[in-house]
Amino acid sequence: MANEEHLKILKQGVEAWNRWRRENPSVCPALSGAHLSRADLSGANLIGADLSGAYLYGVNLSEADLTRANLSWADLAEANLRQADLRQADLSGAILGEANLSEANLSEANLGGASLNGASLNGANLSGAYLSKADLSGAYLGGVYLSGANLSGAYLSGAYLSKADLSGADLSKADLSGGTNLSEAHYDDATRWPDGFTLPPGARKVGDVSEKQS
Repeated sequence: MANEEHLKILKQGVEAWNRWRRENPSVCPALSGAHLSRADLSGANLIGADLSGAYLYGVNLSEADLTRANLSWADLAEANLRQADLRQADLSGAILGEANLSEANLSEANLGGASLNGASLNGANLSGAYLSKADLSGAYLGGVYLSGANLSGAYLSGAYLSKADLSGADLSKADLSGGTNLSEAHYDDATRWPDGFTLPPGARKVGDVSEKQS
């Protein structure tokens, strides 16, 4: 349950909120279950905040700092998280359908079981992220860094992964049917693919002569 005082300060605007955070660095914002749909929180300092189960439909969190924040089971459908810092954030079970996560930093974030269908993640950093059983159907992942990410059992049907870095990624038991685009995606010997999966000719193994000459 959200702390009413914390929620009141946040609704005063990002400037007032960030000032309060600077003045109270030891306080962990308690915003669990808060209703903040379509709020403008661009650039907000939400480091370590508890936003679990929060209703954040269409919220603007572009360039916000959500490092280590708890967003598990939050509704972030159609949210703007462009260039947001989500390192080590907990987004397990979160709804992120049609959300904009372009150029966001999601390294080592937990997105297990999250719904990211139709989301835009072009240029995002998902290195070391946990995406097991996440729904990425139809998601745009062009140029995404997924090195060392766990995508085991993820649903990637129709996803766009052109030029993605999949070195060391675990895609075992992932669903890559339905026209998943892996053109110019990079992988290496440590990349794990689903059993019986045939790599498309456009995918590039790191260190290949053909890649070095391109």
